[in-house]
Amino acid sequence: MLKVAVVILNWNTRELLERFVPGLLASAEATEGPVGIVVADNGSTDGSVEMLRERFPSVRVIALDRNYGFTGGYNRALAELDAEYFVLINSDIEVPEGWLGPLLRWMETHPECGACGPKLHSLTERERFEYAGAAGGLVDRFGYPFCRGRVFNRVETDRGQYDAPQDVLWVTGACLMVRSSVWKAFGGLDDRFFAHMEEIDFCWRIQLGGWKVTVVPESLVYHLGGATLPNRSPRKLQLNYRNNLLMLDNNLADTVGPARARWRIFLRQVWDGLSAIVYLCSGKMQYFSAVWKAHREFRQLRKARPARPAPVAKARVAGLYPGLIIPEALLKGKKVFDKVRTI
Repeated sequence: MLKVAVVILNWNTRELLERFVPGLLASAEATEGPVGIVVADNGSTDGSVEMLRERFPSVRVIALDRNYGFTGGYNRALAELDAEYFVLINSDIEVPEGWLGPLLRWMETHPECGACGPKLHSLTERERFEYAGAAGGLVDRFGYPFCRGRVFNRVETDRGQYDAPQDVLWVTGACLMVRSSVWKAFGGLDDRFFAHMEEIDFCWRIQLGGWKVTVVPESLVYHLGGATLPNRSPRKLQLNYRNNLLMLDNNLADTVGPARARWRIFLRQVWDGLSAIVYLCSGKMQYFSAVWKAHREFRQLRKARPARPAPVAKARVAGLYPGLIIPEALLKGKKVFDKVRTI
C-alpha cells in the first residue's frame, strides 16, 4: 500500500507531462513513503500514454477509454488505487523540492483535517499568487468563489501575508491532498460537474461532515494555468455558472437552513440573469447563450443529486465570507484584500 498516490489527470497535455513529471518523480524519491506517481489519462489522442510508458516507466498509467472530465476521470482512477492519501495535481504544476513533505506532515499531525493544499504561485510571475487557488479559497454569501490573494482577476504579490496555516472553505483541485478514507466515505467528486468548482463542492461537503480543510503555506507549488480551457471560453463560462448553482444546491441548505438557501439561490439566479443581459447588450452572444444553457442544465441536473452522508450536527464550515465580494471588490479595489486577510 502506498503512503501517498500523486495523481495527474491528463487530457492531451503531453508536452506538459514531459516538462513536469521529472520534478514529481524527484519529489517522490525525497519523501518518506512510499510515494507513487500516477497518470490517469482521459482518452488522450496526442501520444501521452505512449510517451509516459517509454520515458517514465516508473509512472503508473491508468488509461481511460474516453474523456470523463475532471470529476469522472478522478473518480474512476482513484477507485483503482490503494493509498492512505491521494494528491490530485494538474499536469501544468511545477513542484519545487520539499513541496510534499509539509502537506503529509500536516495530515499526519492533524487527524481532524480531511483535505489540505499548498499555496499556489504563478509559474510565469513567480512571486505572485496564481488565479486557481492562491492561498486558499472562500465563497461569499451568494456563492461567488475567490481566494486569499486573488479576488476575481486582481492578484496579490506574496509578501508572506498568508504564511500561517488557515482553515478555508476550499483548496484548489490543481493541487489537493485528501485522505483516501474521506474521499471514499463522501463518494469522491460529484460526477455531474464534469469540470470546474467540483473541488469547492467536495471541500464544502466534507466540512459539513465534520472534517477541516486547510491551506498549508509551508508548501508551495507553481501553476501555469489554462491548460484545458482558456479563461474566455464560453464552455468554461457555462460550466462555472451551472456548477456554482449545483454547488449551492448541494450544500447551502445544510449550512444556513432550507429557507435561507432557497432565497439565496433565487437571488443568485437573478444576478446571473442580469449578467446575461449585460453580455447580450455588449454583443457577446456566446456568453449570453452560455448563461442560458447553464441555468437550463442546472434545472435538469439538480434532479439527479447523488446520495451523500448526512451532515454532522453543528458542523463548522470555515471560509464563508459574510459580505458581497463583487460590490466590495469594485468599490474598494486593492483594499478589498485588507478585509479578506481577516477571514
